Amino acid sequence: MAPTGGRAEHGGHRQAMTSTVAIETLDLVGTLVFALSGAVVGERRRMDLFGVLVLAFVTAVAGGMIRDVLIGAVPPASIANWHALALSVIAGLFAFFFPSAIDRLRFPVQVFDAAGLGIFAATGTEKALSYGISPIMAAMLGMLTGIGGGIVRDVLSAQIPVVLRSEIYALAALAGAALVAAGHSLGLPETVTLLTGTAVCLFLRMMAIYRGWHLPLGRSSDRPPSD
Repeated sequence: MAPTGGRAEHGGHRQAMTSTVAIETLDLVGTLVFALSGAVVGERRRMDLFGVLVLAFVTAVAGGMIRDVLIGAVPPASIANWHALALSVIAGLFAFFFPSAIDRLRFPVQVFDAAGLGIFAATGTEKALSYGISPIMAAMLGMLTGIGGGIVRDVLSAQIPVVLRSEIYALAALAGAALVAAGHSLGLPETVTLLTGTAVCLFLRMMAIYRGWHLPLGRSSDRPPSD
């Protein structure tokens, strides 16, 4: 019986390590692509190098910082280590000095933003769950993690936040986050639920961009607002 128990314990430990590596890898990729989306916006708004770097950093970390403060994970992971800052600087420098490379993509800001949205919605939900948050609230925090950086980016660049426009955005993040929370409740492998949640959010957001999917507008939207 002892060897069997040892194998089971070893298998569980290996699965936990695999999940941790997947979460950390996704988090780094999400940080990079979100930083790129902020940097590209800054470069296109003709900010100086410092402005581009700042916009890259706050876009990459804002959502995660809000989540960490709300769940009591302080100091937030984005300022507890150097990874987010380093990736933001790399993204900012690349967007500032090599804008033509990014311009080859169609809708580069939206593509980078969609990737970051999906990744952060999934990993944000998983982190909230690991702190004992209920699945429903964890999904809400995952959505907040995904949309937070884009909101701050758009506000700092004097644009209407994309989450307030008609295209599906927060709903895509919530769908991906809900899948992660549901997978956790069902006891599914974390890596599978993370990748599935990310993929679903990314798919919905990209379809919203390319197919014009959007939520219905208010019936009075064609009339000027009244006091």
